Amino acid sequence: MSTLAFASQLFGAIERSRTLDQLLQDPVDSLRDRWGCGYVVVLSSAKGSWKKVLSSGRAAAVGPDSMHASECLDSRRLKQITPWTYIHIPSQSHSDLVLCCHGLPASTDLDILHEPIALIAQSIDIWNQQTKKTRDVIRLNQILEVAANWHSHQDLDRLLQDIAQAATSLLRCDRASIFLWDKPARELVGHPALGIEGKPLRIADDKGIAGAVLKSQQPRRWDRSDPHDEVDRRVDTSSGYRTDSLLAVPLNDHRGKPMGVFEVINHVDGRFDSQDESELIELARHASAALANTQTLQRLTQARDRLTADAQQQVQLIGGSPEMLTLKSTIARVGDTDLAVLLLGENGTGKEVVSRQIHYQSKRRYEPFIAVNCAAITETLLESELFGHEKGAFTDAHETRTGKFELASGGTLFLDEIGDMSLAGQAKLLRVLEEKVVVRVGGSSLIPVNVRVIAATNQNLVDLVRQKKFREDLYFRLTVVTMNLPPLRQRGNDVLELADFFLTMFCNKIGRSKPAFSASAKRRLLTHDWPGNVRELRNIVERIAYLTADETIDESSIDFVRSPRFEDSGSNDAIDLSKPLADATADFQVRYIEQQIKACNRNVTQAAERMGLQRSNLYRKMKQLGMKPPE
Repeated sequence: MSTLAFASQLFGAIERSRTLDQLLQDPVDSLRDRWGCGYVVVLSSAKGSWKKVLSSGRAAAVGPDSMHASECLDSRRLKQITPWTYIHIPSQSHSDLVLCCHGLPASTDLDILHEPIALIAQSIDIWNQQTKKTRDVIRLNQILEVAANWHSHQDLDRLLQDIAQAATSLLRCDRASIFLWDKPARELVGHPALGIEGKPLRIADDKGIAGAVLKSQQPRRWDRSDPHDEVDRRVDTSSGYRTDSLLAVPLNDHRGKPMGVFEVINHVDGRFDSQDESELIELARHASAALANTQTLQRLTQARDRLTADAQQQVQLIGGSPEMLTLKSTIARVGDTDLAVLLLGENGTGKEVVSRQIHYQSKRRYEPFIAVNCAAITETLLESELFGHEKGAFTDAHETRTGKFELASGGTLFLDEIGDMSLAGQAKLLRVLEEKVVVRVGGSSLIPVNVRVIAATNQNLVDLVRQKKFREDLYFRLTVVTMNLPPLRQRGNDVLELADFFLTMFCNKIGRSKPAFSASAKRRLLTHDWPGNVRELRNIVERIAYLTADETIDESSIDFVRSPRFEDSGSNDAIDLSKPLADATADFQVRYIEQQIKACNRNVTQAAERMGLQRSNLYRKMKQLGMKPPE
């Protein structure tokens, strides 16, 4: 078999294989025939011992020597001890593999062995990367599906059942259980023990693998190849089920305190691997956020609502311009820190989107993200809004209210339009940032808050400080990291990429096929000044998606949604972007009909034909719009 044919065989194996032995079987068979060997074995070193991954041909009377295989693995060089030849497979993802050939002809040029072995190593790495990506996508989808389903459940047992079901699908196993720790009773309670009907499964908290994981707080994997049976077989006896492989990880709350154990049983391939372990740990982290307060349904509802809302509000930074690449790089560097960030930029540049990106790239991404528009809060309500109030604190305080700082505790608080905050409000904010405690209005208790603050403004804070309109000490407290968001007019082809992104989003939303921008429309978008930035572009594309019926968007389709600031102030063609969509649509229809009638020299019949309408339908439409028919 030629090298090209062998490579093609490997690529075919990559596409259809789900396990390592499936990937290697056909290529190893081909090498055995090609090299004239009687028997070939692939060995893997694990936990200080060697295991056979697969074999090809008729087994030899005496198998490969593990000591020689170890020497080959350690030296990373071919080793020939007649009748066996040991060749290390230089895979980066599976570095512990050795191919052992029995009866390799003495005339064989050993140098020719390296090329196919290198191809096998590359195929292993490609297959491993492809498998990992596929599993990552499945894992993320399953986690998001669980979070999305939380809204539809009213009881804890149903929630636990769905989390366990997601684990079985994600990890390709038969069953899953979430064991919550009943500490006073010294028991682990398996609420969603899949396949076990009736009452929740209860086991002693010091028995079996689950008990060992709870005590050690370390993940454990077990399968039938292990010499010691660590499974509590009393559970199998009571359920009539046999456990052949098992993976268990600790389930802890956000403070790191044990809540129980997350366990999955009987992998379809016979055993769980390190990737399964990583995925179950990640799933357990998400599950623990919902299960932190299992005794109170109200707290559980709040947790699931918060996680679902966060999942639904995922945002993206669209664009590959140098300015955006710099911004993304800065976000990546500061995201996983607790540094205060100040975002500067014009209105509509996406300051809240950037703040959410920072939040989602931090360790706080599983906690709340709370946004506050400081310009929308009056000075009298600012303290109550940010810090909360006790019942009866003032006339309208009919009940206790939790402030935004408390709601965001553990997560991120986004303070938009910080430059519009009053001096009195600035002083109170500075005190909270420095002391990291809040006191509700009308209360006396100090409430600790652990919040990362991201502030934003379109104003020049330096000038405001000089004018004594913004506190200098608060300015320095907020500007640990400053990011300048580029206006859309400076982002080049990002305009087209954003327009296509928004068009796809809105067309999917309303269930229509996505039209394409013509060359003239693209030029029109690129030459616009974009005074409203990304927000303006989003509004324009939304109107196009709803109002343009053609499959191609040309330059004229964009004219009616141009920003008033871009058009000549005396023009009647501009649309008021502050109007609701229905009003803007009516304005466009009036203008459109007027222009069509004018183009036809006020001949209504011709205008109706040009618009694809019957003359009577046009008159009816004009009446609906309050238009007078032409004389």
